[in-house]
Amino acid sequence: MCEECVARVGNYGCESSGCPCHTKKTGLLLTMVRYSDFMANLYLVRHGDASTTWEPSDFDPGLSDLGRAQAEARAAQLADKGPLALLSSPLRRARDTAAALERRWKKVATIDPRIGEIQAPGIAPEHRKEWLKAVQQRRWCELGEPLERWRTDVLQALLGITQDTVVFTHFVAINVAVGHALGNDSITSFRPANCSCTLLEGQGKHFRIVELGQEQEGRIL
Repeated sequence: MCEECVARVGNYGCESSGCPCHTKKTGLLLTMVRYSDFMANLYLVRHGDASTTWEPSDFDPGLSDLGRAQAEARAAQLADKGPLALLSSPLRRARDTAAALERRWKKVATIDPRIGEIQAPGIAPEHRKEWLKAVQQRRWCELGEPLERWRTDVLQALLGITQDTVVFTHFVAINVAVGHALGNDSITSFRPANCSCTLLEGQGKHFRIVELGQEQEGRIL
């Protein structure tokens, strides 16, 4: 982000169409995304610790014992904010994380495949882990049309939300939203920890970062 924008709006976003940190590609992306005119708080919860990391025996793992404990702790922290709408990735580790809050609020999360894990076109499942480690160091503009389309789908899902919602999703999908708020084309803007909660406010075509979730080092799954 340029120094002028940091001085004007802080590190959590740039809304100046004349700012050089707004690339032509970002502008084109916005024309492709339908968005809501409503303002909504989005609680983006990364799934809890997974039981495996894309092992050949299980490419869609659920939660480990640690992950289930993390999910219960996050549900307890969010409980008094709702009941709110719940939205989840279809993958087991996200659905299992959502289940803890579903039980407290006696609600069922809506499943939306658009907020699932990043697609890996042409990559065999057993090689996905290595691919993801490499791709997180890159920029969206380097990855080609299929992944730009996936990124647009994530933004379509999140910018279209019209009510306060807890969203159970994944490392890269959360980074899509945060990167959009920051005007940052990097795949990784920050490293949300398992079961961390990042709070964004949807504002039409934009997000405003209210609070970033806790960060961690280590694996992404």
